[in-house]
Order: sequence, then structure tokens, then C-alpha cells
Amino acid sequence: MLQFQIQSDSDIPSSKQLFDQIRFSIASRQYPPGHRLPSTRQLATITGLHRNTISKVYQQLEEAGLVESIAGSGIYVKTQGNERETLSGSPLFVQYPEASQLVQKSLDELLWQGLTISQVKELFLAALDWRLLCSAQVLVTVPTKDLGAGELILQELEKALAIPVQLVPLEELAKVLAKTKSGTVVTSRYFFTEAESIASPLSIRVIPLNIYDYSQELAIIKDLPLDTCLGIVSISSGILTVAEILIHSLRGDDLLLISAQASDNVKLRRLVRSAQTIISDPASYPLVKQAIRAIRDDIIRPPHVICSENYIGDKSIQLLKLELGLGEE
Repeated sequence: MLQFQIQSDSDIPSSKQLFDQIRFSIASRQYPPGHRLPSTRQLATITGLHRNTISKVYQQLEEAGLVESIAGSGIYVKTQGNERETLSGSPLFVQYPEASQLVQKSLDELLWQGLTISQVKELFLAALDWRLLCSAQVLVTVPTKDLGAGELILQELEKALAIPVQLVPLEELAKVLAKTKSGTVVTSRYFFTEAESIASPLSIRVIPLNIYDYSQELAIIKDLPLDTCLGIVSISSGILTVAEILIHSLRGDDLLLISAQASDNVKLRRLVRSAQTIISDPASYPLVKQAIRAIRDDIIRPPHVICSENYIGDKSIQLLKLELGLGEE
């Protein structure tokens, strides 16, 4: 679990630092759906911020659709979309006897409610048809300002799902969905609320994806010697912004931090010349290595390059496979 730390001497407002740290904890599922957030009094003790400031941050999180306030109980992470802990597929009964029992139990319950066999069949077929239609088209959506994050999600999903995936800017999602009657929209929890507000009226489902929590990388950063020059490289400007805030909250001014988008050759070369340690997302890793090779003769010691794990968590990938009917046979 993240230790929320606020750097009072930062140019970034304290409320923004806290907001982004909590939002990261939710998006990476360190704060899972239903998790109770610390009280304003507890956070005030931890961060040194005034309780009114923390209350405003919680209000912003609630307005963003990430948390909900339960009177007399506290602030809880909101369950989004149709996520659930376990998902059912349609395996062969002989191979999966427990699935057979589940189907029989469901059938019995529906018949007890007064439905006929024909009606139950129609319900099941309609549900299966809907799943097949949703699986026929998978759309990844993120805001235009951070298409890099969308490209990262797209690359990882195409590799994991082995089906075509389309990247659609959030600003164009309504227009694209208006031309289709089916499909599944996926996005990180950062952008789920906006995507659902667009897709829900069209009866198109949106599935939130949990991002990797970067616990291994944060542990490495925590142990770096003082005054180390650390480089962060990603194809996503949004990922870089969050990374800078998290690293600054963890180490303050103990490190010299340099960041660059992989597509910016000038900044990337400057970074590999100066950094002693570089952390890169998988999509940027080949470009970082290429940039190092290009200046190898000009540097005494090449930087140590660390390739982070996939942006989307493994469990989230598996749940998405089940939702799309792509589970292992």
C-alpha cells in the first residue's frame, strides 16, 4: 500500500499530489472496489494537510466517479461497470462438472420463478448472442492528450487476446459508437467514468482495466543512492506525469529526475546521456536501447535500463478474456 507523502516545496499543489496518489491507488487496485479510504483525520495526520483540503480532494474523487460517500460510514472505492470477482464462461459439461452444476442450479431457480423452458432458452440465447456481439469489436479509448497510454493498452491487449483491437480517442467515441450496434469498450480506471457516460446510453458495455501497481519499480527507486540521475521513459505523457508525482512523493529532491516520451528523440538522447538508471515501459524499451547504442562511443558507462511490467495487470487481462468468451478451452 502506498504511503501518501506530500512535498510542500513542490510546484504541484498539495491537493493535486494527494488526488493523483489516491487515484493511482484506485486505478492500480491497491485500493480495490469497496475499500474504505482513510478518514480525513487519519490522512491529515499522515500527510500534514488540513482536513478541509482532504475533504475537497475526496469530493473531487467522488465527482470523478471513483469513490462514493456512505453517510455515517465513510468514503469507499466505487464498484465500476460490470466488474466482479469471478466470471462464468460456457465450458463443456464433461470437462467442467462444476459448471454443469451451476447451469442446472440457475435453470432450476429460473423455473421456480415461473418461466418456461422456452423462455429460459430464449434468455440464455439472448445473453450468449449479446456476448458474441460484444466480443466482435473491442475498442480501447483514452483522451486525445494521452493516446500513448491507449497505444500501450492496445499493444498489450492485441498480444494477450490475439484479436484485433481498435484505438479510439475519447472525444470521438460517441461518433464511432453511433455507427455500431455492438462491441466492448475498455479503458483504464482513470477514464472509466467518462467512457461509460458515452457508451451506456447506447447499451454498449465499458470494462475498466486495472493498471500495474509498479511496486517492484518503486522499491528499486526507494533504494537508489542519493543524487542518482533517474530517467523515466514512456510512450504516454500521462504515465510520465503520474510517475513524476509518485517518485517525487517518495524521494523528494533526493534524486535528479529526467523524463522523456519515447517519440521525442532529442529528449530521449539527452536522457540516456545523463541518467544512471532508466525505467522504461515495454513499448519504449527497444527505443531506449537503440538510443544508448547510438551514443555508446560518447559515454563512459551506459545506464542501467529496467523494463517495467505490462501496464495492464494480469488479473485484469484474464477477467477481460472471460468477459469476451476467450477463456482457455
